[in-house]
Amino acid sequence: MEHRFAGDATVRGVAIGPAAIAVESPAPQVDPTARADDPAPELARLAEALARSLRQVERLRDRLALLPEDSQIEIGSLLDVYRRMLGPSRLLRGIRRRITQDGLTAEAAVRQETEQLAAATLGGETPSSEAEDAAQRRAGEFREIGRRLLRNLGRMPFRSFSAVPEGAVLVAEQLRPADAALIDPSRIVAVATEEGGATDHTAIMLRALGIPAVLAAHGLMARVRDGATMVVDGSAGTVVVDPAPDTLAAARLGVADHARERQALGRLRRLAARLSSGEKLQLQANLELPAELPLIAQSGAAGIGLLRTEFLFMNAQAMPDVDAQAAIYSEIVTAMAGDVTTIRVVDWGGEKHSEALDRAGLRGEGESVNPALGMRGLRLLLRHPAVLESQFAAILKASSAGPVRVMLPMVTTVPELREARDIYHRVARRLRRKGVRLDDNLPPLGIMVETPAAALMGDALAQEAEFMAIGTNDLTMYTLAVDRASAEVASLYHPLHPAVLRLIQTVTEAALRQYRPISICGEIAGDPRAVPLLVGLGLRSFSMTASAVPRVKRAVRAVSFEDCRRLAHRVMEAPDVAEVTSLVDAFAAGT
Repeated sequence: MEHRFAGDATVRGVAIGPAAIAVESPAPQVDPTARADDPAPELARLAEALARSLRQVERLRDRLALLPEDSQIEIGSLLDVYRRMLGPSRLLRGIRRRITQDGLTAEAAVRQETEQLAAATLGGETPSSEAEDAAQRRAGEFREIGRRLLRNLGRMPFRSFSAVPEGAVLVAEQLRPADAALIDPSRIVAVATEEGGATDHTAIMLRALGIPAVLAAHGLMARVRDGATMVVDGSAGTVVVDPAPDTLAAARLGVADHARERQALGRLRRLAARLSSGEKLQLQANLELPAELPLIAQSGAAGIGLLRTEFLFMNAQAMPDVDAQAAIYSEIVTAMAGDVTTIRVVDWGGEKHSEALDRAGLRGEGESVNPALGMRGLRLLLRHPAVLESQFAAILKASSAGPVRVMLPMVTTVPELREARDIYHRVARRLRRKGVRLDDNLPPLGIMVETPAAALMGDALAQEAEFMAIGTNDLTMYTLAVDRASAEVASLYHPLHPAVLRLIQTVTEAALRQYRPISICGEIAGDPRAVPLLVGLGLRSFSMTASAVPRVKRAVRAVSFEDCRRLAHRVMEAPDVAEVTSLVDAFAAGT
């Protein structure tokens, strides 16, 4: 009997194979309050566990030579994080302090310290936000190192996939990032798990490996058995155990279609992003972590349209200094090999949490009833200009490595933009006095348009900003008064709502009247169905997740500008989301 499960569509593609269930031995039980009479033996046990953990990470690194080059870079970057955390890090200082000062056992100290750091990283941010996804990954890094230390303290074995038969589907209750580093994509055809999610470290690493994957398929482990035939559809987010004959036949067609699609998208990497009528578009990628640079290279994106700098502050006890920031920015800019990198200064405030930024005062004044409407973005940075000045200085120093643009988050008024620009030029003058060589023309200073106020004041803001970028996720939230993390109103959140589209059109036309470059980012910027509509509204520059670039490029190469303009004209007369969606879907189906 066929059993079907829905999960998170994590890596596109369809695969068929026998199930190979990977069972992990139970995690060690730890009393977080357990105490030891003498700290010396506990410190010795900790040192031994550290040495074993470092050797294991190095063995994982040795395995990277067996993986595709892009996978080596992606997985190697995470192993570097693990290696640093197992060295002279804040985590280990805290563990040792709990052993020596609090009298805890090594296990209790590891558990307490890793959980405290993970909790501090997560803060109170809502689960749907991009910042929360990044925070979850940072918290996962602490917990993964804690788990490894605990298993080594107890001399418990780790999972191995060496016995998994060739051509099998790897099935597990949960797959950890270090487990993903053990996967050989030439032997394992797909991955299906009961836990996890599409935004965690494991998901990022599985995407680097390129094998179809579905995570969070709840109920899977109760129905699957070793050797059972499985179909994993990483595009639809479904897992089928013991498929019926018609399901199996459809899956075989899906396998063939996916292979052809991969070949076609691979060829698109080097083709221009042009409409069929010849107009050129700019398709750029968003970057949240430096580890995602290989994915941008794979995608064929023309630079970085949004570099989020929050990762610099997430796990830091103290603010990174100007030189440390400049070194990271320079590395990213250099990797872009002449394509522009747009660096957004830190977008913080509300409920977002970082020890470094809290110490710098970037949490606003007191508690806010609604953090989304409180001190966040540029208004918070202007309250604490030292943070803004350090980022401006670092970006200006990094601009010698290649073309850079500087973007301000959550701008709502002209005076705050002018104030930020004054600080920007003051920082540049200070650097020149110190002998730092800067071009006569500084990197352009632009803004994110994320509120109805900014969109409606587009003409005035366009006279002051050197470029503009529409952030559709927040713009949709503020326009529709909908928090998509709230189950009660999430269904009302839709970036194709006529009100949102009219604001996008308003600010786009304002930017074009002032001859200012304008781009769009957010979910709809990477939606192949929506991009022709946005082209029809006047947009030519789009920033999206790297994986979306090839599919958007394929969509735009199949349509003409006149097609897009007619679609936009019809859509802007539609009274509701349902009709807009119907028009967009019909257009996509006809191209």
